[in-house]
Amino acid sequence: MVSSSSRSLWGGLRVAVLALLWGSTFLWIELALRGLSPLQVTFVRCVLGALVLTVACYATGRRMPRGVTVWRHIVVAAFFCNALPFALFSLGQQTADSGLAGVLNATTPLWSIALGLALGSVDGLRPARMAGLLLGFAGTIVILAPWQSAGATGWGALAILGAAASYAIAFTYMGRTLVGKGTPTISLSAAQLVAASGLTAVAMPIGGLESIDPGPVVLIAAVVLSVFCTAITFHLTYRIINDEGATNAAVVGYLLPVVSVLLGAVVLGENLSARVVLGMAVVLMGVGMTRRSGATAAAAAAAAAPAGEGAVEGTSAAAGEPTAEKPASEDVVAGS
Repeated sequence: MVSSSSRSLWGGLRVAVLALLWGSTFLWIELALRGLSPLQVTFVRCVLGALVLTVACYATGRRMPRGVTVWRHIVVAAFFCNALPFALFSLGQQTADSGLAGVLNATTPLWSIALGLALGSVDGLRPARMAGLLLGFAGTIVILAPWQSAGATGWGALAILGAAASYAIAFTYMGRTLVGKGTPTISLSAAQLVAASGLTAVAMPIGGLESIDPGPVVLIAAVVLSVFCTAITFHLTYRIINDEGATNAAVVGYLLPVVSVLLGAVVLGENLSARVVLGMAVVLMGVGMTRRSGATAAAAAAAAAPAGEGAVEGTSAAAGEPTAEKPASEDVVAGS
């Protein structure tokens, strides 16, 4: 049986990898937009990502989910977690820097908590966790510095904020309707990107039929964005929702400014000031407080569970694939 400390270490490693891949998303979007329209970038992400996960699904002996009900939930989740935010990020980054996109996406945990309060699934938060969330938000404000940049409130920034809110809705919905229903996470993530591909294809006549300029940089950016920052990242997101709950998945957003701002500065020459560095340090402190509180709660819940209960992951009897079981710890946003 895996100890709680090992589980926490593995969970932290997955969060770090997810933050690195997810944070670089904004860089690759910026590069892909040099030859593709926003909707084309979204379509390529969904289709190639779906292809990768579908191959992985069948290669490991799994199959796509079956049943009208589960597919209805998958389509809704695909809209809010993939099709809509992918398009909003690409639209927003036509006028907003990649670093700013990462910063604004860091508001996802706050949207997640606000949604939980609105739905009545959050009666209150532990002081340490609330302090961590607020500290992370304060760090994003320091990075954004709205008092210094009037342009940060333009339509591009609003589109990116909409994408962050859409992620929060998706994480909560996925936690309530798809996680914990016995379907392997690889099957769910593959099916969801297939559904997102279909949703995006329907919208292609609106703005996806423009001429393209597929230079080497654009092609490389599109492939990396689709395979690493969409397929792999999306599957890791599902696993974190599975193992630690929707709130911890949303908290990954706090690490994105660090990655996106640094990559934007190093690769694209975007501005990196002392204020931005300070803001990123505050963000990391907030993340540390939030995850330490979550890990403590998970350990307490596991200790209180009867023998044989409290396992983070279930296992498929047929093939040993971890299934999307609810985590032992209470999910303050998506708990049912």
